[in-house]
Amino acid sequence: MSKRNLPVGTRDEFGPETERKTQLTQLLQERFTQQGFHPIKTPVMEYRAVFDAMAPTPENAYQFLEETGETLVLRPDLTLPIARVMSTTGITPPTKWCYTGDVFRIKKRHSGGYNQITQSGVEIIGYQGLKAEWECLLLAAGICTELKLADVTIELSDASFVDTVLAQLPLANQDALKHALFNKDLTAYEQLLKHLPQSQLTAFLAAWPWLFGPADEVLAKLPDEPTIQASVADLRKTVAFLEANCPSLHLTIDLSSQSPQPYYTGLVFHGYRPDANDYLFSGGRYDRLLSSFQQTRQPAVGFSFDLDALAATLPQSPAVVPTLIYFTDTQWAQAQALAAKTPNASLCLTDSLAAAKRQAQGVGANLIDLSQEDAQ
Repeated sequence: MSKRNLPVGTRDEFGPETERKTQLTQLLQERFTQQGFHPIKTPVMEYRAVFDAMAPTPENAYQFLEETGETLVLRPDLTLPIARVMSTTGITPPTKWCYTGDVFRIKKRHSGGYNQITQSGVEIIGYQGLKAEWECLLLAAGICTELKLADVTIELSDASFVDTVLAQLPLANQDALKHALFNKDLTAYEQLLKHLPQSQLTAFLAAWPWLFGPADEVLAKLPDEPTIQASVADLRKTVAFLEANCPSLHLTIDLSSQSPQPYYTGLVFHGYRPDANDYLFSGGRYDRLLSSFQQTRQPAVGFSFDLDALAATLPQSPAVVPTLIYFTDTQWAQAQALAAKTPNASLCLTDSLAAAKRQAQGVGANLIDLSQEDAQ
């Protein structure tokens, strides 16, 4: 029966859902190119080594062997293939790319969701300052506004924050504390804190697992310690920038969770709505983007929309009654011209008017009969 069934985590797409995704893809690519981004397309298959910066690729990627014995994967990420392109083509930064494509990530059975996800996003390579993050955030927020998505929340974090705090602690097993924090294992977390001497960070560390919520409230809870305050300087600037330029957005900060990918190095952001099951978009800064491919580091920022989540969030368009145009063999030009100017019209290819009427009735369509004109 395997020829009639799909692999776990995949699905066929057709009908209104596919139409919405196609329209979204066109809209996003138009907005990206209008903003000066250049389209790029990479293969669905890559060598596994391309994704070394993504742990744990071997566990969550579809893998198979090339005839030479090299391991190939269906790409679980679209950012690292673009880094490969940059490192092998000699393109000189700064540059801006945009893309749409599918990524493949094996999820645990019965965990929900699909293993194949369509993403559409951008990469900005070669710019060190916050302007790159801010362009991405404004672009994503502007598209949400254009799509009339209300109640959009942007969640901000910083990939370097946790390591910055841990560096201040006289703790031998920092990885254990990090693991307990990310997994909200409060029992293990509190046990590890008992081994630390009292300091100006003590109260903060006790509250750290709950350090998420409205941006202003979270930033106010941080200790007045110079290193930690310096580590959130970009977050403060970004909150002020978004409050000034996107006042309708809800802003939150999460400083107690793991970054979505190990290669992130700075500001990380997610966009979501309360009624959505997944993030609508996500991205951030990864200044070690090319380090897996070459010695020279390049600053980079990017983000992508999850087109499946975005399409599911958009309201259903009202049903439009289709129109079928029945015609004789000598009326092709007339029928095509009429279809071109009639909304939601298509040619009816039946061999008889009776069959055309049955088809129109079956799909709830209006029927235009051109054969009567030919008979006159």
